[in-house]
Amino acid sequence: MSFVLETYTFTGGTASEIAAGVELGVSEGRLPPGAVLPPVREVAALTGVSPGTAAAAYRLLRERGVVETSGRRGTRVRPRPAGTFREEIRVEAPPGVRDLSQGNPDPLLLPPLREALAAAAGAHEERPALYGTGDDDELLALAGERLRADGVPGAPLAVTSGTLDAVERVLTAHLRPGDAVAVEDPGWTALLDLVAVLGLRPVPMRLDGEGPLPDDLARALRAGARAVVITARAQNPTGAAVGAARAGELRALLAACPEVLLIEDDHGSGFVDLPLHPLAGATARWLLVRSTAKALGPDLRLALVTGDPVTLDRLRRRQRLAAGWVSHLLQRAVAHLWRTGAVDTAAVAASYARRRDGLVAALAARGITAYGRSGLNVWVPVADESTAITRLLARGWAAAPGARNRIATPPALRLTISTLAPEEVEPLAGDLAAALRPASAGRYG
Repeated sequence: MSFVLETYTFTGGTASEIAAGVELGVSEGRLPPGAVLPPVREVAALTGVSPGTAAAAYRLLRERGVVETSGRRGTRVRPRPAGTFREEIRVEAPPGVRDLSQGNPDPLLLPPLREALAAAAGAHEERPALYGTGDDDELLALAGERLRADGVPGAPLAVTSGTLDAVERVLTAHLRPGDAVAVEDPGWTALLDLVAVLGLRPVPMRLDGEGPLPDDLARALRAGARAVVITARAQNPTGAAVGAARAGELRALLAACPEVLLIEDDHGSGFVDLPLHPLAGATARWLLVRSTAKALGPDLRLALVTGDPVTLDRLRRRQRLAAGWVSHLLQRAVAHLWRTGAVDTAAVAASYARRRDGLVAALAARGITAYGRSGLNVWVPVADESTAITRLLARGWAAAPGARNRIATPPALRLTISTLAPEEVEPLAGDLAAALRPASAGRYG
């Protein structure tokens, strides 16, 4: 038997078949975002399966991020179903256009890898890493020293294949589809996509230059957020960095909700000169992640992770069931780069700051408000993203649309300044001002 919902017919005799049919209907557009699905008992009666089978089908769909269930509103197709990624919202820069949309570090500020990889290969020949080998001892020791120097509580350490790898494993271990997660708005595109794919419910927190607004964190916690994700510095896309006073406010709010999972992203370590003011330890369950991608190169897919024993144990268990471990060649290469001081953090941070601060100042001189306290990006509020991007492209510049990063905050553009030459700052500011006339202003909170 089947149930007809306008352009879609529900069919299937098992939970997997019913779920697969709905997922196909969503991907083909026959079930549009927001479409209300029939109640479980109605699906069961009309398809000839038990209520338990129908409920299992809906559970599969929630776990895949295809639908969401919200009390009396029933079960609906998610506004942004799994498989429709914010990352896909991008601008293709035509030949001759200066592309400032990619979010990459400056290749000239990344360390050479030949010596580090050779050292890692040599260590491998002397002591091959085989099945059952733990994470590299030298890397963990160096990471521990750096974390303690930054005031992070002493806790177990692990190595993952980048920040998102760690965050996905921990969210999956602690939360279930439908749970609320407090996220920065605007925020990191990949994280917002991950929250959607896992079937979690994002609760946006607005920002200023010091990070999430305390009132917004408090509101998210009152709304039942079971996890909070906060960027310590170099926030993508606004460049916010949590200062000492703001960290105290956020820690106090989190301490009042010790059961909440805190995830702290410190990918700015190694290329940002602002100090870390950690939130780690404010709750019973917490994780701090340090990726090496921006400081050492995106192809060194590695992150150092620390957290409370329960959270780290859950992460390791999930990791063993999937990738198992991160390549020890990469681990030893990173350890070599750290041990030899291959990156002059202060010099790299100063280089990015000159470009970032220069552009913000040049825009301010033209009456345009822009944000970029730290990191690789400048965030520019605009009245209309499409119009601004089109006009800017016509003048030879490509920027990333803020829609990739936003949930409820106003429109904006993200410009990556990592490769911006000093002589390009004034021309870019002038062309952007022309593209935005009449000039838009406002804050990203």
